Amino acid sequence: MDTNHVPAGQNYDGGPGVRRLAAVLLVTGVVVSFAAGALHPEGANANDHAASFAEYARSDLWIGVHLGQFVGMAVLIGGLLVLGTVAGGVPGRSAWAARFGKWAAVASLALYGALQAVDGVALKHSVDAWAAAEGAGKAVRFAAAEDMRWLEWGMRSYQSFVLGAALILIGAAVGSSRGFPRPVGYLMGLSGAAYLAQGWIIGAEGFSGSNTVPTLAGIALVLVWTLWLLASSLRRS
Repeated sequence: MDTNHVPAGQNYDGGPGVRRLAAVLLVTGVVVSFAAGALHPEGANANDHAASFAEYARSDLWIGVHLGQFVGMAVLIGGLLVLGTVAGGVPGRSAWAARFGKWAAVASLALYGALQAVDGVALKHSVDAWAAAEGAGKAVRFAAAEDMRWLEWGMRSYQSFVLGAALILIGAAVGSSRGFPRPVGYLMGLSGAAYLAQGWIIGAEGFSGSNTVPTLAGIALVLVWTLWLLASSLRRS
């Protein structure tokens, strides 16, 4: 579509092709994240550091799994940025929500990269050193690994807060735009609220059982609204 032919007073929304691109990126990001996460060791209680660190030390895929999770999040954030741009260009939208939502999405990806560097690289080397240590050095190595774990809690807590804010803001823009199914925006907002809850619980309690419901709710809601958005974009095309 030639933007020179857009009627005066209307914003260019990118057309169905760009909306489909946003949906494909979002679904792809979710699939890649799920595929990588399926290879993550999950046998031990994550808040039982001795058991979980031993499990992590035995994992040969740890660094690759977390790189895959970062790639999935990067693709997902790319989809959010495209979606925010389209929603911000549709008449009847909340332009400020789309703008701030995109800023939050970029910040959440930066935080996620730092998180995966701590969790996927630094923690792995820390638990490997602990597993290989002997005598008095083992307690020192364990304390160092716990420091990495607590740093991971802090990074994940704030990344969840910022990602939740991005989902709520872009969801508000999508929900008030004529070019999208309004329930998609509502579901995005609910998934954002689930991430806010995750951020609070992880910061206060770490990876405790209290986080199970917000985590499952966030996963389910993101899966529903991304697939709904993809189906809607395919029908429009």
